[in-house]
Amino acid sequence: MKKIYAVLFVLSASVLSAQAAVKTTKHKIKNGETLYTIAHKNHTTIAEVRKANGLKKGERLKIGRVLTVPKNTYFPNKKKSTKIAHKTAKKKTTHRFAKHSVKNGETLYVIAHKNHTTIAEVRKANGLKKGERLKIGRVLKVPTNTYSPNKKKSTKIAHKTAKKKTTHRFTKHSIKKGETLYTIAHKNHTTIAEVRKANGLKKGETLKIGRVLKVPTNTYHVPKTKLAKTTHKNKKTKVARVHKKNNKKLVASLSNLETISLEKGTVTKKEKKTSLSLGDLLFSTHSSSISKSSKIISLAKKKLGRRYVWGATGEKNTFDCSGFTKYVYKKNGIKLPRRAIAQSKYGKYVPRKNLKKGDLIFFDTSKHRKGYVNHVGIYLGNGKFIHASSAKKKVVITSLNKRFYSQRYKGARRPS
Repeated sequence: MKKIYAVLFVLSASVLSAQAAVKTTKHKIKNGETLYTIAHKNHTTIAEVRKANGLKKGERLKIGRVLTVPKNTYFPNKKKSTKIAHKTAKKKTTHRFAKHSVKNGETLYVIAHKNHTTIAEVRKANGLKKGERLKIGRVLKVPTNTYSPNKKKSTKIAHKTAKKKTTHRFTKHSIKKGETLYTIAHKNHTTIAEVRKANGLKKGETLKIGRVLKVPTNTYHVPKTKLAKTTHKNKKTKVARVHKKNNKKLVASLSNLETISLEKGTVTKKEKKTSLSLGDLLFSTHSSSISKSSKIISLAKKKLGRRYVWGATGEKNTFDCSGFTKYVYKKNGIKLPRRAIAQSKYGKYVPRKNLKKGDLIFFDTSKHRKGYVNHVGIYLGNGKFIHASSAKKKVVITSLNKRFYSQRYKGARRPS
């Protein structure tokens, strides 16, 4: 009988010593981690992690919570355990991949979430560095269904994460003269798409001065070092520097930005089609002016052949010269004064040699050249402009080199 008790005592002591020998570590939960990834990393099981922390099945993990995690309990024999771990790792890392072409407005988070994977795994599969910008149209190799072994749990966590991401703060903004959705979104570090969504605005809807908008804040972020390079204290000096020095380099680098659609949307030319993101427009006044001028010219050309009527500003598709320019610019978010002489004092003065598409150009077409502005048109590039002509009685395109207009040219303005 004494021998039996002695054997039982030895066995219980060995069990207690084995339990006492289990090492544990503290682990702070990060975004994207699951019990499986934490347990796998520390060579233990999900059941043991739950037991050590009193977790119930299906209990959700909070980011930042510190867990007590047992170490090296899954494989008692280190040599065998390392072989098994390597095999398990190989099995786990042998994922299926999908090819994904980056679209305007997409980020690594959106792409990873859509394919039930993590940003880290997308980066690893494509050799991407942290902070590297995505080019629109680039084809990525994306692992699928690697985020969680249990699809039901993974989708619940993914939906909660998505809700957290979309819970933004809002501010109220009263629209002032000359403001557009782009300037309002840029000022509040957000996107035009989100401002539209928050206020139920349609594309092309005209903003009324004094209207109060609900504007999301700080939903679009750019690294500080890169922001400093493209942000200037004075907006006018920024326009000048960008136009003169960095045209090609800026357009090339801005096309890499990871974000979203804007007030000025997509620029379409007959020769090329270029899709611009929010980052493009936020940090390139040059890109925004291209988009704006393209839309202005496109709308103006749609009115070719429409009747000239003195005093008309678009009623029944009829215009006089300043009514035509006011109508076209208003549809693109810029409110011009009514008369041509007042428009000639609006915006930034532009020398004739520096004319760009979308600039307003002014003339003195009076019979005896009285010396004041009485006619206005929109410059199209290549020495041509579009205007509502009282002589032709309709909207026409005319060469600026034509003697009559060349001699009566009075200057140009670029409305902001």
